Amino acid sequence: MMVGFAPRPTSGAATGILRRVFGRLASPLGFRLWDGTEVRVGQGEPRCTVVIHSPETFRSLMREPSPGHFAEAYVDSAIDIEGDLFAAMDVANELEALDLSLAERLRILAALSRP
Repeated sequence: MMVGFAPRPTSGAATGILRRVFGRLASPLGFRLWDGTEVRVGQGEPRCTVVIHSPETFRSLMREPSPGHFAEAYVDSAIDIEGDLFAAMDVANELEALDLSLAERLRILAALSRP
């Protein structure tokens, strides 16, 4: 076994993590994963979709799901945002108030480390 190796998250695991992290958002938001899997969270039809290009980017974003981390990934072209960019900014404002408990963060980290 290699030390420091983290398995790539599957799209199924990523879907569950996205719903766990962002499921309490009131604003509708879509995600498209690296394999084309579509995930919707929030209430209503998403006006914007975050396109995550790789499992590694997903893992990095979920370790710290903050607006700043998403902005950095966008600037680095690790993600794209399709649709209404102003709607994405509204979601980012809502994300600022999202508070994950330590237990929830630990569950997410554990899920990220499973094959």
